[in-house]
Amino acid sequence: MFQKKTVVELIEQWKNDPEMKERIVYSRTLPEKDAIYVPFPSTMHPKLIEGLHKRSIHQLYSHQAEAFELASQRKSFTAITPTASGKSFCYHLPVLHEILENPTARALYLFPTKALAQDQKSDLHALIEEIGEEVFSYTYDGDTAPAVRTKIRKAGHIVLTNPDMLHSGILPHHTKWVSLFENLSYIVIDELHTYKGVFGSHVSHVIRRLKRICAYYGSNPTIICTSATIANPKELAEQLTNTEQVLIERNGAPSGNKHFLFLNPPLTHPAFGIRRSAILEVRDVAEKLYKENVQTIIFAKSRVRVEMLVTYLKEMTKKKLFDESIRGYRGGYLPSERRVIEKGLRTGDIKTVVSTNALELGIDIGQLQACVMTGYPGTIASAWQQAGRAGRRQEDALIIYVAGNSAIDQYVIENPSYLLNQSPEEARIQPDNLFILMDHLKCASFELPFSLTDTYGEFEIQELLTYLEDQGVLVKTSSSWHWMSDRFPAHDVSLRSATQENVVIIDQTIPAETKVIGEMDTYSAMTLLHDEAIYMHQGTQFQVEYLDWEEKKAFVREVDVDYYTDANLALELKVMAEDKSRPIGQMSAHFGDISVVQLPTIFKKIRFETHDNIGSGPISLPPMEKHTSATWLSFEKPDDWNDSMLSDALIGVGTAISAFVPMFVQCDRSDIHVVPQVKAVHSELPTIFISDSYPGGIGISDRIYDKWEEVIEKATSHVEQCSCEWGCPACIGAQEAAVGMKDEVISLFHKLAKISR
Repeated sequence: MFQKKTVVELIEQWKNDPEMKERIVYSRTLPEKDAIYVPFPSTMHPKLIEGLHKRSIHQLYSHQAEAFELASQRKSFTAITPTASGKSFCYHLPVLHEILENPTARALYLFPTKALAQDQKSDLHALIEEIGEEVFSYTYDGDTAPAVRTKIRKAGHIVLTNPDMLHSGILPHHTKWVSLFENLSYIVIDELHTYKGVFGSHVSHVIRRLKRICAYYGSNPTIICTSATIANPKELAEQLTNTEQVLIERNGAPSGNKHFLFLNPPLTHPAFGIRRSAILEVRDVAEKLYKENVQTIIFAKSRVRVEMLVTYLKEMTKKKLFDESIRGYRGGYLPSERRVIEKGLRTGDIKTVVSTNALELGIDIGQLQACVMTGYPGTIASAWQQAGRAGRRQEDALIIYVAGNSAIDQYVIENPSYLLNQSPEEARIQPDNLFILMDHLKCASFELPFSLTDTYGEFEIQELLTYLEDQGVLVKTSSSWHWMSDRFPAHDVSLRSATQENVVIIDQTIPAETKVIGEMDTYSAMTLLHDEAIYMHQGTQFQVEYLDWEEKKAFVREVDVDYYTDANLALELKVMAEDKSRPIGQMSAHFGDISVVQLPTIFKKIRFETHDNIGSGPISLPPMEKHTSATWLSFEKPDDWNDSMLSDALIGVGTAISAFVPMFVQCDRSDIHVVPQVKAVHSELPTIFISDSYPGGIGISDRIYDKWEEVIEKATSHVEQCSCEWGCPACIGAQEAAVGMKDEVISLFHKLAKISR
């Protein structure tokens, strides 16, 4: 009979295997932690205690008891504890206690995704069933049947929803939700750490609008936030909610041993420092885990990488009929498909799942044993979220970090303590982003009139309301401002992206059975759904026959080819306004507003396995323009350099800088763009731009403005210490122009360092 190996036995086997041994560059075990228990609070409702007893819970973790006491005192709080530490009881228990004491009380639960709301509903219903009292809880989202919606509005003690639905489906129709808003005792915001950047800045205004409506109906709810580990949970919660928060950070939950392995793929071209593809390396590791019957989650940083890995791994099961033990999971899948995958993980029918960061959140996917990271996830906080998906419920966990060729991946593999010992990053939002503020001011005006002396949250808004009057959407009476436009403002405001519309993906393989198989935001669609692109879905390849850009529809047909596609995106930057500048030696750092024009140009066909370029083609799509904020560094061209030499060296400098900027400003790599120019349009000087990805900016480039010296020093040091001879993906990138330019890049870095002193 097959004897399943323990995690420790598997690690020992690998360390004695010649091939694996040379790949494992570092290992560490973080020891298990015992639970800290406390008795049930004496004030807790007897029925609630009885229900917990039925679930074999006879005491609470210390952080759960602390949360109950704070809620009893009507103090808003933020609980920050790791994955699988029982955070949901921090809000379930006080909310259910309140409803048992006062049946007219109401609570509103906010989750960042519909999937998480559905998952939490199951957990909540199980607890309510054990209590045996009438407590009605419902999810309210785009999938809720119209016949049920009226019942939820009138009788729902607990309404579980997401910020998008609150923004566009509840707040604009608050007159239908009187019983909720008049009696709202608690607002719960789960997964606080996800509310960062653009999304968090938008949601901060949704919460301000919610509080404004609550005040109108006479309620003053306590706000409970829960979060995974971040550096500034109290600050983020208070910025997000505009409410003073008490912090709970002592975790009383137990945890098992966590075994970390750091793997570096072998060098394939030592002179150029090029290593074997991390995708192929992860595939081989995943195959070993699959054959050992270890249930595994693999994280990859893009949709394309997820689908590539699923395609590779399904080779193991292609001879088995109807085998679904290997699945992908990412944004763009239909909700019904994601529910099936989540259930398969809980039951154990799915042994390997490959996911983007979509599964970092606390969706209950059961007791996974191993987590494989395909490169550095982008932040320390994200890495710990991913690691927390394995070894839940006190079991040993295996976490494997497989480095890619990029500079940051190689930095982490050479400095494992950066990931294991470094504090998680801060999560930042910018509620005062004028683009976002004005969008939600329109929404708030539609919901309730503003008086001539009103503020909005912490913002003085009378001048802004005057501007909206000039735009023809508000009218001023003797006492207040009223919404006058025919437009419904919330429909025009997306909380998650710069554009509201998604591109729908339609499978027309069988003409008589066309069906929608997914969707994608418009920015991603420019490079992933253009004509002739290969779109991959659960290991199945589809070719885009036609992208109808006007109607936002991509028509695809199933194909069987041995390549995938990758598109180039050209960026054109222009300075619109300069807000501030400072000298750095003979250089100058600047900050201000820029215009960015994005245009996809060509796509390449990349063969599986070898990753060779086997063809290319043009992309014919209109450019997309946005205005955002940026910082830029300008300097005089060195006398002994021509434009061609400077251009190639700047590409390497830009690549090295872009790898390390997130370390200094605690952002994700996708939150910024780094663009070097030999002659900037506004000054004709060599310039390196670092811009916020989101229209209007969210404050990232403003923070970089003060840290140019540190960023240059870090990037210079990394390139100099890289063991390659000519320049490689781990230091100056894999772009053709940068290959062989290591000495020139170092020379340019030295010139920058010299003229900055």
